[in-house]
Amino acid sequence: MKVKVISVLEDNYMYLVIEESSRDAVAVDAAVPQRLLDVAGREDAVLRAVLTTHHHWDHARGNEELARRCPGLRVYGADERIGALTHKFGAVRVRCLLTPGHTSGHVCYFLWEDESPDAPALFSGDALLVGGCGELCEGTAEQTYASLAAALGALPRETKVFCGHERAVRNLKFALKAEPDNEMVKKKLAWAKRRDDEDLPAVPSTLQEEFLYNPFLRVTEEPLQKFTGETDPVEVLRTLHAQRDRFKKPKERPNPQAVLALEWGLLSPFLEKKRGGSSGAATAAAAQRPRRSGAPRGARRAASSPRAPSPVP
Repeated sequence: MKVKVISVLEDNYMYLVIEESSRDAVAVDAAVPQRLLDVAGREDAVLRAVLTTHHHWDHARGNEELARRCPGLRVYGADERIGALTHKFGAVRVRCLLTPGHTSGHVCYFLWEDESPDAPALFSGDALLVGGCGELCEGTAEQTYASLAAALGALPRETKVFCGHERAVRNLKFALKAEPDNEMVKKKLAWAKRRDDEDLPAVPSTLQEEFLYNPFLRVTEEPLQKFTGETDPVEVLRTLHAQRDRFKKPKERPNPQAVLALEWGLLSPFLEKKRGGSSGAATAAAAQRPRRSGAPRGARRAASSPRAPSPVP
């Protein structure tokens, strides 16, 4: 069983799971259909099914197009709001785990292959992230605790975790605030920063690792109880969510493609039409000034190695 990690949108991941003997493939959270099909083509794989963790557009918006372009495609999910939803896949087995919390209909997919030496894989969407978990959009702290502690906590510790977003550095910075003496958090954060600097994904992790540094899986540990001032695991988790939501988030970067378009003067006709007269001309002139050498980091990436293309070759 081969898993291709595909980076899309701002910080999302899609995945392509390939049964190597048949080249049949399953996609997880197919948000950008053309990108997914391009990767499948390069891998000489045939897309047979899509697993959708939840209905949010950045995880499910490609389903309808894929259903049109891939006749007979099966689309799995647990929420009627998932587009093109239809209903064991070869030697790769799939277990659907209901994990409400982020949304009311969130599911995770646990995949394994019989007689394979490879570790099983968990596609956790927003239920479990590297070093963290998703926001409480529709569910409750009680539901999230049950999802993490019971549904996911019962899986084999060697399970590889493929989550739905690249937020490892941000999550681990909060984990370090919650547990400043946790050496595993320090090591994982340093590693995640190196990966980010190299524009490489921080997935997969393993459940074993997550239980060592992810505060949302450590709600029964004394340092987290001291940090939150709570002892009941659900209340610890609830307080962690509140604290994490208030935790300083990174400054929002301008869209790299928009920055380049502005610097290259590609937007000037639209700006002139919208603003008209001298103000439009001034804007166009400003847009066409020579680029500064210190372009934003995101713009440099867009010019050389865009974030949207994944680490897959």
